[in-house]
Amino acid sequence: MLPFKKTKALEQKIDNFLDSLLKSSLILEAGIKAYLNSEMKDFNSRIEEITKEEHNADKDRKYVEIELYTYSLMPESRGDVLGLLENLDKIIDTSKEVLYNFSIELPNIPEEFKKGYINLTEQTTKSVENLVLAARAYFVSSLMVKDYITKVSFYESEVDKITTELRTNIFRSENLNLAEKQHLRFFTHTIERISDMAEDVSERISISVIKRSI
Repeated sequence: MLPFKKTKALEQKIDNFLDSLLKSSLILEAGIKAYLNSEMKDFNSRIEEITKEEHNADKDRKYVEIELYTYSLMPESRGDVLGLLENLDKIIDTSKEVLYNFSIELPNIPEEFKKGYINLTEQTTKSVENLVLAARAYFVSSLMVKDYITKVSFYESEVDKITTELRTNIFRSENLNLAEKQHLRFFTHTIERISDMAEDVSERISISVIKRSI
């Protein structure tokens, strides 16, 4: 993995960490779809899965952190790498938080809005998937980073559009009271926040690539 000199074990831990990020995003999508379909057994199993991935990611991130400092690996880029992993880890934490919020608050989502929530979640997943690809490219070759970052930005914009339309339809509904509308808005916001975070981290990767090239 160029351009850094590091051990195979360190490479594997970084790969494992990125795998956990990707899996967490896919689990989040599957979990929300299960909730919307009232498949609560499947939904609860998704919470267990995402909790496991969060735990695995934390272990891998801590391993990388210790290795980088103990063996003075990547001295010129250490701060960027650690900052990147920390912010990627926050996306995993937020994904788990979203499912736990569904589990605790049990929002009542009318049938007419379910498609909007599914679209919102699917586009959010795509933003994270491309962020993972951008991160992998960052550690292997900077050539593809820009393409993946562009896709992250595209899907984040799609999420914004879906969120705006969904919130507009929710607040124009005559079948919901204000408290119910605000509750649904909270859940659109928590899902949307993940794509915002993905875009922020992708910009961090872009800056790091520029710094590396100077």
